[in-house]
Amino acid sequence: MGFTSDWLALREPADHAARDAGLLQRAVRAAGPSPVILDLGCGTGSTVRAMRAHLPSGTRWRLVDSDPVLLEHATRAAGDGGEAVLLDITDIDALPLHSVTLVTASALLDLVSAAWMRRLADRLKVPFYAALSYDGYMRWTPELPEDAGVTRAFNAHQRGDKGMGPALGPKAVTQGAELLEAAGFDVARADSAWRLGAGDVALQSALVEGIATAARESGVEEADGWGKARCAAAARTDCVIGHGDILAVPHVAAGRGADATG
Repeated sequence: MGFTSDWLALREPADHAARDAGLLQRAVRAAGPSPVILDLGCGTGSTVRAMRAHLPSGTRWRLVDSDPVLLEHATRAAGDGGEAVLLDITDIDALPLHSVTLVTASALLDLVSAAWMRRLADRLKVPFYAALSYDGYMRWTPELPEDAGVTRAFNAHQRGDKGMGPALGPKAVTQGAELLEAAGFDVARADSAWRLGAGDVALQSALVEGIATAARESGVEEADGWGKARCAAAARTDCVIGHGDILAVPHVAAGRGADATG
């Protein structure tokens, strides 16, 4: 599992526009007056940039990623409050959760497995804010006859193992919420769909190329032709790519202090 800094930079404006503002504010309140935030799979620091204007001065960020280049970008984004942790998030037992008041993740839950989610939920005793998980929905305007088949194939591909077991993929929001509720969290959900248009040609094209590749690997012969047609029409196309945000708060938060591991 890994992403280039170019792809992360390309998608960040769409992510920031899509992130649900109300749930973000609830996550900020859940982090408390002196936040220590652990960001899982931090990439270049998109979560930091999305939240920092809403957080109090002195907020500390513990940034976790297995890519040292991305981690360097994220640490710079967090400034003096940033701490880099070079770690593979598959190792949940090694996550530095001490003194953390909020755990965050962006565009991550669709890549993890149900087993990973259960293990994380078992360790957490503080709120968990996971934004921008893909939910399996795509709508393109104007439509092409191949859209539905390509979407089905892409969604099936997303359920493959991304390094943590069979991925939640399009079920990330619904199944992730169910797993957290079963572990003793109150879970709030919100829509954070990408809504792309003619001004997003570069992002649409990169997105389409990835979708076409996954659909082709899933056996859809017309995937490449679909991808070429979609890229050629990107300047005249609107699309909605479904994502969802989750905020999970433990039922019993009082009396535990600020230690995420209880």
